[in-house]
Amino acid sequence: MDTPAEDLSYVIRYGVTRILGEFTARGFGSLARGTSVIVRSERGHEWGTVLSTATEQTRTYLGTSDAHGRIIRIATPEDEVERDRSILAEKEAFAGCLELIQERNMQMQLVDAEQVIGGERLIFYYVSEQRVDFRDLVKGLAKRFHVRIEMRQIGIRDEAKLLADYGDCGQPVCCNTFLREMPPVSMKMAKLQKATLDPTKISGRCGRLKCCLRYEYDTYEEHRKEMPPVGATVVTKQGTGKVIGQELLAQKLMIQYEGQRQVMTDAKDVLTVVSTKSSKSTSPAQEKHSDDRAEAGQSNNDRPRRDAKPRHDSRPNPRPRGETRSEKGSEEFGDRLDADVPDGSDAPDSDLE
Repeated sequence: MDTPAEDLSYVIRYGVTRILGEFTARGFGSLARGTSVIVRSERGHEWGTVLSTATEQTRTYLGTSDAHGRIIRIATPEDEVERDRSILAEKEAFAGCLELIQERNMQMQLVDAEQVIGGERLIFYYVSEQRVDFRDLVKGLAKRFHVRIEMRQIGIRDEAKLLADYGDCGQPVCCNTFLREMPPVSMKMAKLQKATLDPTKISGRCGRLKCCLRYEYDTYEEHRKEMPPVGATVVTKQGTGKVIGQELLAQKLMIQYEGQRQVMTDAKDVLTVVSTKSSKSTSPAQEKHSDDRAEAGQSNNDRPRRDAKPRHDSRPNPRPRGETRSEKGSEEFGDRLDADVPDGSDAPDSDLE
C-alpha cells in the first residue's frame, strides 16, 4: 500500500513587486532554495522562486498562518519560453499604455507593467501626486489588449523597489531583495548614529532616508539608555567630571574634568552618577549663557519696584497733567501691537496611499 505524499510548505517570492507568500506542494519531494516553480496565486499562474521551507518563524515574519496558494509544478523549458514571451508582452503593454496616457493628458507617471503567465491579466503600476480617474484609460487598454486590466497606484519608495538596482554600498538595494515592508526612518536615527546629516549622502535611490539607518537604531537606543546622558555629572577613578559626549557602540564617554581636561573614559569606569541634566545643555558655553540669564533675572528681581516709592520725573519735558491714562497706555504698548504674528497656515504634507 502506497503512503500518501506529504504536503510541504515553502516560502515563495513571486511577481514584479517580489511578493512573499507561503505555498503548499505535494509530490515534489524537497525543493532546494532558488528552485524556479510555477505557482497558483490569487492573481493566477505566476513564476516564483523558492526561498526556504515554511516554519512557524517564517509565518511570524510573514504575518500570516494560511498558505497563499499551491505550487503547480517545477518550471520547465516551455515555461521559460512562455516567460520570455511575457516579458516582451510587458514591454509592448507599457508602450501602449504610455501612449494612451499621453493622448488623454493624464497627470500620472507610468512605472512598470506586469503580465501574469498565460496572459490572464495585465497590471500597470503608476505614481501620481493626486487621485486619477483612469476608467476611460482602462477601457482603452482592455479594448487594445483584450485581457483583464488592473491599475495600481504606488508610492515613490515602491517605485524604487521596482526600478532600483544597486545602492551606494555596492550591494543590491534592500527594498528589492529581502525587505518585505519599508520601515519608517527619521533624522533622529541618523543623529543618534552620528551619521552625516547631508540629505544627498543619507538618501536612497527613492530620495528618502535610507532604510539601513533603521537596522542598528535599536542597538544604539539600548546603549544610550544604559549610559549616563550628555550633561550628567559623574564620578570616576580620575575624579568628578561632566559628560560632554558619547560613543555608543564603543561604550565610551567623553568626560570633562576640572581644568577643562577632557578624557575618553569607558562607561564601566563610572563609579557614580551624581546628577543628570537634559541633553539640551550639552556645552559649557550654553550653560554659561543660561547662568548669565539667571543672574540677570535675579538682579532684576532685586531692583525696587516703581510703585515702592513716589517717582520724581527728571525728564526735561514732563507729561502734562491733563493727559489721559488711555493715551499713556496706547503709547506704552504701541510697540507690542506691531509685533509679528507667526503664520500657522502651513498645512502638513499628506501622503497618498
